[in-house]
Amino acid sequence: MEQILKGKVIVVSGGTKGIGKGIILESAKQGANVVIGGRDKTAADKILEDVRAMGQDGIFVHTDLHNVQDCAKLFDETTAKFGKVDGFVNYAGLLPSCDFLESTQELFDDTFAVNIRAAYFCAQSAVKYMKKNGGGSIVMYGSPHAWCGEKDRSIYACSKGALLTLTEHIAHHYAVDQIRCNFVTMGWVPTEGELTMRAAQGMNEEELREFAKPYMPMGRMQEVADHVPGTIYLLSDYASQVTGANLRVTGGLYIG
Repeated sequence: MEQILKGKVIVVSGGTKGIGKGIILESAKQGANVVIGGRDKTAADKILEDVRAMGQDGIFVHTDLHNVQDCAKLFDETTAKFGKVDGFVNYAGLLPSCDFLESTQELFDDTFAVNIRAAYFCAQSAVKYMKKNGGGSIVMYGSPHAWCGEKDRSIYACSKGALLTLTEHIAHHYAVDQIRCNFVTMGWVPTEGELTMRAAQGMNEEELREFAKPYMPMGRMQEVADHVPGTIYLLSDYASQVTGANLRVTGGLYIG
């Protein structure tokens, strides 16, 4: 079968777990060399073993997204290794739970540092390098919270709303450079971060899944596998005329 990312170089921030890990592995399966941006080298090394078993190459770049210099380093090291950047998936993010009236400056600053400031400067570096090699694709991972947000997610919602604006800014202004930027509205997925937050509320995964069912129009929470194929499409040349789009992988869930 055709490998639809053959010869491409794909960078994923937060690529050591959850959907980010799934995108890394599927990108390699589809013929791409991959770059994992994150902080967990042990997890990254295990993923890269699987990548190399598929016949592809990959590297881990230690990236602390609180540090703007690390955002640039992620793409500098990618280009030093592979000579180009074809795709960037901004998956990394924080999911704080806090009522609007109880939010603190510290929580606000920490969330915005990762969810929008890091995304902004990672995308800046990605665009600089993509312009040099004739174009590329950026995929921003968002949330249904971007349009309003539940009462306990005000900071998170605002950060994802800003990310949506950044997506459309890049899509509009850099289409002339053949650089595409699209938004994936990520559904309600039992990721490590979600499960950790729910555990703090006294809820295990089985209880979470049952709790979620009445809110999900299509009857279930989303999984990693639900998000990966659409992301691979957006990174591929099949989506060469797709930019500024919002791919909703939410099972019909709207928040707001």
